[in-house]
Amino acid sequence: MSLSGRAERVAQGRALRKSIPRSSHAAWPTIAGRPRPIDLLEESHEARLPELAAVRWGRMVSSPFRFLRGSALVMAWDLAHLPHGELYVQACGDAHLCNFGVFGTPERSIIFDLRDFDETLPAPWEWDVKRLAASIEVAGRERGLSRGRTEEGVRVCLRDYRQTMRESLSLMHKEIWYRRVDAEALAESMSKKARRYLKKSLKKARRRTSKREMEKLTVVGDDGERHIRPDPPLIFPLEDEHARDVARGLFGEYASTLSPDRRMIFDRYHLVDLAYRVVGVGSVGTRCMVALFLGDGDDDPLFLQMKEANRSVLEPFARRCSYANQGERVVQGQRIIQAASDIFLGWKTSAGHDYYVRQLKDMKGTVDVEDLHPSVFVLFAGLCGRTLAQAHARSGDFCGIAGYLGKSDAFDVAVAQFARAYADQVERDHQALADAVRRGRLPAELGLH
Repeated sequence: MSLSGRAERVAQGRALRKSIPRSSHAAWPTIAGRPRPIDLLEESHEARLPELAAVRWGRMVSSPFRFLRGSALVMAWDLAHLPHGELYVQACGDAHLCNFGVFGTPERSIIFDLRDFDETLPAPWEWDVKRLAASIEVAGRERGLSRGRTEEGVRVCLRDYRQTMRESLSLMHKEIWYRRVDAEALAESMSKKARRYLKKSLKKARRRTSKREMEKLTVVGDDGERHIRPDPPLIFPLEDEHARDVARGLFGEYASTLSPDRRMIFDRYHLVDLAYRVVGVGSVGTRCMVALFLGDGDDDPLFLQMKEANRSVLEPFARRCSYANQGERVVQGQRIIQAASDIFLGWKTSAGHDYYVRQLKDMKGTVDVEDLHPSVFVLFAGLCGRTLAQAHARSGDFCGIAGYLGKSDAFDVAVAQFARAYADQVERDHQALADAVRRGRLPAELGLH
């Protein structure tokens, strides 16, 4: 695109304000016909393992923030019924605070980026932004922050998203694609409190390798072989031999989706053990396995996670998925969005279920929102906004989005107001879930994290 072409796209984005004023994003009206969130959530569990329903509801009922994390479908319905434009990006689909974190690149540097892509799909850019803003508001309240400090976090996030999108206007497409948040360099540029927290997270991430996790995740059995350590009801072995044979075949077939150089590495490992593993909040109930592979011995382990991929919660409201395999949707979306991706990403289908594969605990670190100092909470919110903008600029019309946002804080102010109102809605929906659990409509196994 030429510079004149970029200017034209910016002008077209600016013109969108006539049909959808930036101030219109403040609204969270009562939507006629809004389904009861409990009904949507129960419907979403029909394709999942019924025996894990109590774990899912138990995790979601523990707090409004966990409810938000587990109810991406509810918010997708809500956002789709609000005014939005037709500027599409490769959306994360579940852009809340806990889906950002640090992880190791193939070059073994550590970057900060989005880290969950189960719901990724081309969709309007506003949906990710509003979900992120709402999650900051809900998390800030739960953290016990003042209203002013919580709103500051939301506003800084939106400001950094807007400024990062505008900065993209002066970059070549290759520069936009190569852009990443180097966590090491970021730590050095932060305040003392923030630097101390981030360096602590980086230290944990560096130690979280397959080799270091070996003793924690495995045990030597009576047969003298390594086995994945059971931790019921969250980790339990595949005891059915037929199921184990199917899973072994799956991992073998998944290898065909790797590029030749990565297939060469994978072929140097052999499968040792398999187990079921319960993951996440919104993902509870999906079929998920963890596999232990070994190279030439116990000091060369590889842990892979094979996770079921269902249709994105965005699909009923956005464009139909172009991939026949939902695992491939997740993998290809992740490769587009992330600045660097896992070398073992792949996918496979078995018995009508789609799966994607990635490494488990490979230099990955999450952010404990409850542990953040208020000033660090605000910085973290801004970093998430910046990172989301970088992801959106990789796949979407950054010129049109930048033109729509403009230089003023009009959009920021509006979405901050939306975030407050929607956080109130989340608290009401969470209470409805708690009431359903209390009445016995939904089972809930509490205390499992």
